[in-house]
Amino acid sequence: MEIDQVEAFVAIVRGRGFTRAASALHLSQPAVSRRVDLLERELGASLFERIRSGVILTEAGQAFLPYAEALLASMRDGVDAVRALEGIDRGAITLALVGTLASTTLTGCLQGFREAYPHVQMRLRTALSREVSALVRRGDATLGLRYGIDPHPELVGKVIYDEPRVVVCSPRHRLARSRTVAPKMLAGEAWIAFPARPDEPAEPYASSLQQCLAACGLGAAEIIAIDSLTAQKRMVEAGFGLALLPESSVDEELRVGTRVPAMRVTLPVVLIHRRRAYLSGAARRLIEVLAVRPESPRPRAGRGRRRYPQAC
Repeated sequence: MEIDQVEAFVAIVRGRGFTRAASALHLSQPAVSRRVDLLERELGASLFERIRSGVILTEAGQAFLPYAEALLASMRDGVDAVRALEGIDRGAITLALVGTLASTTLTGCLQGFREAYPHVQMRLRTALSREVSALVRRGDATLGLRYGIDPHPELVGKVIYDEPRVVVCSPRHRLARSRTVAPKMLAGEAWIAFPARPDEPAEPYASSLQQCLAACGLGAAEIIAIDSLTAQKRMVEAGFGLALLPESSVDEELRVGTRVPAMRVTLPVVLIHRRRAYLSGAARRLIEVLAVRPESPRPRAGRGRRRYPQAC
């Protein structure tokens, strides 16, 4: 069995077919097919079932996949270990994070790290929390930032801070000038949120709104599904509904206003890495930087501030 055969197998799984795998590996499709044929001969079992729309894994393929991904991840760890001999200010780090975290004060930490270590190549990938965990487990990301602890035995997680979330509305909303809002005053209001994915496990970020609404007796509230944090803020500005947003993502736009005490909620932001992964000096330094996230600066009132969402 050879590494390039395993790489071809994993590439087909991720590309959901031979054509995309060939493109990703910069090979011809017959060359990829040949590698898989040799691997299947070595294993004594078929790994894929060919169907009209592409390929699906056989039972043997499903059994082999986690070991194939672990093998490739270990190989990348070995490469990183050798390259790390160059020192803490060299190498490459792939950080996977939930997209909404890119709008928080974490970006300041990443900016500071890049400025302090300009020769470290930092690659960023955004994904949902469960996808961040998958990227880290299979070695496609060195570190991950997600919402909530992942109990998977192959992962190590540490809560680096709790992200407060606040209810926001347009400054023209009927509740905008209220200092405190009781849950019953929110009856009949529409809420802007990320779309639910019924066939997939619930995401901590998306499910927190549903839990808050249910706890306040508002479980039947209308949800307007918007798959972008920036677009959600624009919709709030336009008066289409309320939203429960990360406080640091609206720092520059938020005016002091009313509060909904029953809907005060925080989400733990967790830094994860593989339990047996090799962490270079640069990766360990980034972990230290992220663990001491600076407080977000509070903008001065009246100058250079957009005035659209107001806390309810």
